Amino acid sequence: MTIEKLTENAISLLKKLIVTQSFSSEEEQTAVLIEAWFNQYKIPFTRTKNNVWATNKYFDKSKQTLLLNSHHDTVKPNSAYTNDPFEVIVKDGKLYGLGSNDAGGCLVSLLATFTHYYEQENLKYNLVIVASAEEESSGPNGLNSMLPIIPHIDVAIVGEPTLMNLAVAEKGLVVFDAVIEGTPSHAAHPNNNNSIYNTIDVLQWFKDFKFDKTSEALGDVKMTVTQINAGSQHNVVPAHVNLVIDVRVNDAYSNQEIAAILQEKSPCTKITPRSLRLNSSAISTNHDLVKAGIAMGRKTYGSPTLSDQACLTCQSLKLGPGDSIRSHSADEFIYLAEIEEGIKIYIELLNRVIV
Repeated sequence: MTIEKLTENAISLLKKLIVTQSFSSEEEQTAVLIEAWFNQYKIPFTRTKNNVWATNKYFDKSKQTLLLNSHHDTVKPNSAYTNDPFEVIVKDGKLYGLGSNDAGGCLVSLLATFTHYYEQENLKYNLVIVASAEEESSGPNGLNSMLPIIPHIDVAIVGEPTLMNLAVAEKGLVVFDAVIEGTPSHAAHPNNNNSIYNTIDVLQWFKDFKFDKTSEALGDVKMTVTQINAGSQHNVVPAHVNLVIDVRVNDAYSNQEIAAILQEKSPCTKITPRSLRLNSSAISTNHDLVKAGIAMGRKTYGSPTLSDQACLTCQSLKLGPGDSIRSHSADEFIYLAEIEEGIKIYIELLNRVIV
């Protein structure tokens, strides 16, 4: 099978994925389409809920294992769409449709790459591919649920739109719920402990606070108050104000360290992380994958957006066709040339590392 034919078939699969609804936790039918890909190439596979995965033909437990991963779920289309999000439109070299860029183009390119290497003997790494579910919702039945099931992973390539540049680090995420307390009262009476007024200094603290450690790839930790809620009627001073704080964590901190710092230092009455599992991730610039990519002229950078890398504990590289700026946008699209280039770059990169 030539790379050109694999590319043609990959684009055909992407078109089928676009017209098939696959919101997070509703990926049953796109999983069927991915099963059909493996059946077409006579590659044994396993489906675990809506995750579909396979290993290369000559898998050898004595070798290290490289994971190829991307997801087939999508967000729901936003109200600004002018096209039908489930209609395949090809115009001016662009393939339009929900999930085309995030991350259908990456997924079909990795499927083509895996298929290219499936029957090759004497690879330096084993290959495992997982077409995962529930990435957009960070749900319980996505890649995170597959890690105890698939073989042990030593390093991973996670397919997300990076313009085929090397995202050598990715920020983690911790969302906090915080409470600022005061004295409830009738609005007509004096109150020197108004919870809403107390919030002014707390908001200023969050605005001004800086975490000490910076990262060469990811810069500073970014902390943003994103929600505030208090009160139920005009003449009652509420007993408390609720805040939501979004913290994007660099690779200099663990999520647990961020939580400990805020629980010790923040002026809130109470501050509680919703989850600590969406960790930052990185790969050494001395890793063979990164060195090979740099030798091919690909740029390195740190990614501010979250992906399935967050559930991996091994080193991982985010790399894929398409542009992250287009993700979740109205009239989402990917250039067909980006898929063609993506498959060639994936194959050349692996050729330098695993052959």
